[in-house]
Amino acid sequence: MTKYLLFFLFVPFALFAQSSTTSLNISEKGMHQLELRALEDNVYDIKTLGADPYLFLKPLSKKLIKENNQLSFEYFCPTGLDHIGVYFYPLGEQVRNVMVSDIGSTEGWVLFRIDLSEYVGDWGKAGDFLRLDFGSAAALNIQIKNLELRKMSSRELEIEANKEQKKQQELVFEKHLNSYLKEDFSSKISNVLVTKDKVHISGEVHNGKKIYLAEIGVYENATELKKFQFLEPIKCKNKNFTVDLKRFSSRDGYQQDRLLSKWMLVEKVASTYKIISHARYTDSIVPKYKHAFIKPSTKKGLGGYSINRKAPYTDLDSLGITSVTVNVMINRFLRAEPSPNNMPFEYMGATYYVDKKEIARQDKTFLSTAKRNIEVSAILLVDKASKSVDKKIGRILEHPDCDPSGIFTMPNLTTAEGAQYYAAALDFLANRYSRPDKKYGRIHHWIIHNEVDAGWVWTNAGEKTDLVFMDIYHKSMRMTHNIARKYNSNSKVFISLTHYWNWTSNPKFYLSKTLLEQLLQYSKREGDFEWAIAHHPYPESLREPKTWLDTKVSFDFNSKLITFKNLEVLDAWVKQPEVLFKGKVKRLVYLSENGTNSPTYSEKDLNEQAAGMAYAMKKLKFLDGIDGFQYHNWQDNRKEGGLRIGLRRFPDDKEHPGGIKPVWKVYQAFGTEKESEVYDPYLKMIGITSWEEIRYEVKQKK
Repeated sequence: MTKYLLFFLFVPFALFAQSSTTSLNISEKGMHQLELRALEDNVYDIKTLGADPYLFLKPLSKKLIKENNQLSFEYFCPTGLDHIGVYFYPLGEQVRNVMVSDIGSTEGWVLFRIDLSEYVGDWGKAGDFLRLDFGSAAALNIQIKNLELRKMSSRELEIEANKEQKKQQELVFEKHLNSYLKEDFSSKISNVLVTKDKVHISGEVHNGKKIYLAEIGVYENATELKKFQFLEPIKCKNKNFTVDLKRFSSRDGYQQDRLLSKWMLVEKVASTYKIISHARYTDSIVPKYKHAFIKPSTKKGLGGYSINRKAPYTDLDSLGITSVTVNVMINRFLRAEPSPNNMPFEYMGATYYVDKKEIARQDKTFLSTAKRNIEVSAILLVDKASKSVDKKIGRILEHPDCDPSGIFTMPNLTTAEGAQYYAAALDFLANRYSRPDKKYGRIHHWIIHNEVDAGWVWTNAGEKTDLVFMDIYHKSMRMTHNIARKYNSNSKVFISLTHYWNWTSNPKFYLSKTLLEQLLQYSKREGDFEWAIAHHPYPESLREPKTWLDTKVSFDFNSKLITFKNLEVLDAWVKQPEVLFKGKVKRLVYLSENGTNSPTYSEKDLNEQAAGMAYAMKKLKFLDGIDGFQYHNWQDNRKEGGLRIGLRRFPDDKEHPGGIKPVWKVYQAFGTEKESEVYDPYLKMIGITSWEEIRYEVKQKK
C-alpha cells in the first residue's frame, strides 16, 4: 500500500550524516495545526489538526553543499495528502516555495524525494531553514523517517537521463500491444500441450502462403520482434496443422524449457515477417504428481503466517485456521555462487544455489501447516538489488526500470538471464513443496507479488502505463502458473490487489478493475489459464475500523473502492460469464490480506475493531463467490505505520504483551455455535437490529 510524500517534512531526528548528506531536524517551535510524536527507530508520527498544518525545520548549521539539492525521506500514509509544500527561509523579502500535488497513499514505507536544484544556491546558507506544509485537511496521519538533503544517486541520475527515451519507446510498445490485443486474426493456434519431452501444437491457417510457427521467449516482446530465432514451416491439411517439437532447446546461452515459451503464426513477406495470429502459451502439461484439489473446509485463514514469529502458532488450532498466506522472498534464499552455507540444485542442466539456513527456516513454516493439512498460498516477492543479500542475484532479478521508491521490484523478465534465474527459483520452490510425502511441507497456490495495482510501491517496474505494466506482470503470472502445474495440476496463481477498484488516491497507481479487464483480454487472446484473485478489501481508511461508514463505495461495478461494506460487488463481478475460466468455472477469490484497526488499546477502540470484523464476516458468510479470508495481521506490528490491525497486541506491549484482543474472539467464533453469542452484541454499535440489514443487491450494469 502506498502513501508517499508526506513525511519528508519532519524528520527531526539526526541521521547519521555522511559527507554526501545533510541531516534535517524538526524545530519544536512554530508548529501549526499539527500534533507531533517521536517514536522508536527515529520515526515521527504527525497528525494534522486543521486545514493549514505545518512545521519548521531547524536552521542549517553550515552552508549546504550545492549537490545536496534533493529533499529525501521515507513515509507511511494510508490516506495520502492533497499536496505538500516546501517553503524556503530566508530569501530576502519574499519567501519562495515548492508545491507537490497529490501525495499518494501508501501502506508501506516508501522513499520519496523532491528536486530542489532550482532553489539551492541562493538558498542554503548557514542559518537558512525550511517550512513543511502537510496538505489542507485535518485528521490525517502520516509517519516519516530519514529526512535529509542529499545528492541524486547514480540510479536516480540514470533513470532521469533515460526517462524521455524510455517513455517514447513504451508509447510505441503500448500502441502495438493495443492493436495486437484488439485484432481478430483468422488464423490461430488453438492448443499447446506439453508432455515429458515434447510440445504438441495445433491450430488453423486461413490465409497466407509462407507460414511459419515462431517461438517467443518469455523475455521477448512478440509485437516488437523484427526476426525470430526459431521458425518451423507449417504444413496444413484442410487448413489445420499439428506440430510436434522437442520440449527442451538451447537458446541465448541457456538450455530452456519450452513450457515457458509462447507460439505465434507469422507469414514471410519479402525479407520480413508479418504476425497472422495471437501468440499462445501452454494450455496444459502432464504433471509430475497427481494432487487432488481439496477445498478448505472453512473460509477462515491467516495472512503473513510464519512459525518463526513471536505469536503462538497454537492459534492455528484455536482459531480453526484452514488456509494461510506465507511471504516467500526469492532474493532471501537464492544464491549465485557455491559456499559451505549454500545448497546446490539443478535446473535445466545448470547448477544454482540456495542458502541452507533460509531454506530450513522456510521448511519449518511449511511443515507446520502441512502437519495440520492447512492450505498454503505463497506470496512471491522480489527484493530490489540494494536490499538483496547476494548482490549478483539482486542485479539479475531486479527489473531494469525499477525506481528506488519501490519496496519490492518486478522480476527482471527482459533478459534470458533474468528469466532463467527466476524460473530456476520458481522450479526449486514448486518441486520442493509439491512432493506427495510433504517432506518439506506444501505450497498449494501462488500469489504473484503484492498489490500490483499499487505496483509503484510493492512491485516496481518504473513509470509504466497500465497496459505495459500488465504485459510484464502477465509474464510473471504465466511463468509461475506453468512451472507450478509442472508438479501440481491444481495449483492456482493469484493476482494481488488493494481495495481500490475504479479509483485510486495515488497518481502512480493503477485501477484494479482495469488490470483485471486487461488480464481477461490477455487470457482471451493468448489462451485462458486458471488465474484467481487475491483481493484486500480493507475499510476505506485503514485506521478507521467502522467500515459501515465508508463513503467511497457503491453497489455497482464502477464503485471507487471495494471494502468490507460492498463485498457484494467483487462477488458479483467474478460470477459474470465473461470472467469465468474458459466460460465455465468460477475463478477462486481469496480476501488474502485484510483486517480492522484498533487505533489504541482503549476499550472503545478494541470493541470498534471487533465490530468491524463482525460486520465483515457476516458479509462473507453469504457470499459464495468468495472462497477464503486470510486475516492480516496475526499480531500488531510496530513497523506498520502506527496501525494495530492484529488479532493480538504488540508482543512488547507493556500491559498485556501479545495478548488477544476482542477481534480474536470474533474471528474464532465465525462459523461456530458461538457465532451469534459473540457477534450480536455488536449490532447496536453498528446501528442495526439484524445482520440482514447489511446485505445489498449489486447493480450489474457496467
